[in-house]
Amino acid sequence: MNDRDRSLRGFMGDAEFIRKMLIALGLVVFALLLWKLADVLLLAFGAILVAILLHSAAEALVRYLRVPERWSLTVASLIIFVAFLAIIALFGTQVRAQFSNVVERLPFAVDNFAKNLGLGAVSDDLAEIMNNAPTGGMAARLAGIGGAILDGLADFILVVIAGLYIAAAPRLYEQGFVKLFPISHHERVESSLHASGQALRLWLTSQLIAMACVAVLSTLAYWLIGLPSAIALGLIAGLADFIPFLGPILGALPAVLIAFSVSGETALWTILAVLAIQQIEGNVIFPLVARSVISVPPALALFAILIGSVLFGTLGLIFGFPLAVVTYVLVKKLYVRETLGEQTEVPGESKRDSSQEAGS
Repeated sequence: MNDRDRSLRGFMGDAEFIRKMLIALGLVVFALLLWKLADVLLLAFGAILVAILLHSAAEALVRYLRVPERWSLTVASLIIFVAFLAIIALFGTQVRAQFSNVVERLPFAVDNFAKNLGLGAVSDDLAEIMNNAPTGGMAARLAGIGGAILDGLADFILVVIAGLYIAAAPRLYEQGFVKLFPISHHERVESSLHASGQALRLWLTSQLIAMACVAVLSTLAYWLIGLPSAIALGLIAGLADFIPFLGPILGALPAVLIAFSVSGETALWTILAVLAIQQIEGNVIFPLVARSVISVPPALALFAILIGSVLFGTLGLIFGFPLAVVTYVLVKKLYVRETLGEQTEVPGESKRDSSQEAGS
């Protein structure tokens, strides 16, 4: 081998090393970019959930009301929007007044509960801290709370609008995502997206039905017990139920605290009502509406929610479980079945797709 061949091989080796280093650097930069854009990506995931909800409603209109398919999404969106406005018009003033009452009563309820535990008045300590804080600091805190509320409202509107766009042309976004992968993997990626979307649709539909049932049952129970602002407390319980495991506890906490401020007997009845409603949801409602829904192992789901809240805050807490659903589907399909070769049922996948993959 002459010197020219050695120098050429050395140059090619250096070029290959540089190429690998650039790929590694690009992957690191891409990972950092994803980390920085985590909140945006979670909002995009929320928009996908909205799109799935709209498509589920549109499919129900086509199946049961014979609405033409090309108009089903528009009709479904209008029905949801009109129903939302009607609820606000009918109950908006009452619910707002009850929410204000809950906010006003909660400090007293927390103090009463803390005194029963021998901890003293918690709100007094908080008020002293706030009074001793500099005026600028208090103003900054109040401005921060107001800004957080406005940011949350803006994020909600953004998610809804983006969800409408995705629902209007789902194939456009699906095909665009699939094309990011090599042609040889297009079929696998597309089938994985379909399975994940179906699993999310089943979970989301059943979860919304369960949330509505919990809100209605909680409102009736709190009204019968005699709790003030029963509608607001019932809505809090229903909305918090979107978060599995932790949501029912967080949703029941305001009602229990306010019940302690009324009387010990009221608190006891409220706790019993919360436990009974959760038993009804888990053993009656959910089995009826979620017979084919993906079943993520409880420990994995709980840790997914906790990890999401630690890494990404409130958005991670809200979307932790649906992200765990997608991850569970992808791991079973792409790793357990296709990489390890183990026969396993993939939630959200039709029997036809499963048999085709098994045959191939």
